[in-house]
Amino acid sequence: MDGDFRANFVRDPKNLKHHPALVLNADYRPLSYYPLSLWPWQEAIKASWLDRVDIIAEYDEVVRSPSTEIRIPSVVVLKDYVKPQKRVAFTRFNLFLRDEFRCQYCGAKGDLTFDHVVPRARGGRTSWENVVAACSPCNLRKGSKHLSHTGMRLRKPPRPPSSEGLRNMGRRFPPNYLHESWMDYLYWDAELEA
Repeated sequence: MDGDFRANFVRDPKNLKHHPALVLNADYRPLSYYPLSLWPWQEAIKASWLDRVDIIAEYDEVVRSPSTEIRIPSVVVLKDYVKPQKRVAFTRFNLFLRDEFRCQYCGAKGDLTFDHVVPRARGGRTSWENVVAACSPCNLRKGSKHLSHTGMRLRKPPRPPSSEGLRNMGRRFPPNYLHESWMDYLYWDAELEA
């Protein structure tokens, strides 16, 4: 199965009910938290068959072929460590995640767009340091003016996020569906309750 199939599987919420497998790196951390690193069960079984992963948790359901019965994997761990990327891609999603899915002017959640703090019409660049998440009313209100001419203020200055910082931010926004077998692996480095 190719990467596009995997990406579409993760982004389509209805697929989460069809036995996805949580994919852990060789250090037993998820490859990513947001979006959560999930594979379709078919890909997890294929990777196991090709000896690329170890299955460490399974669903109660099984799949059958004429000669084999296999329990569907719910958690798999890669046999080879995949080095996490240090550079964070400048994408709309990562920008919203950095800004905690809130308008950086009024703090509203919901229907977000992005805004250039120094407008492009006035020489502003499209970069981590100049683009923030904004709700439509605030974006329209600011328009192509400098902040000093609008009376608006930023909640925090825009900065490039570190990959670790973005990963930690992603952990604060879990997906709607988390299988019980995943819980020990999602927050394994969190402090235990006494």
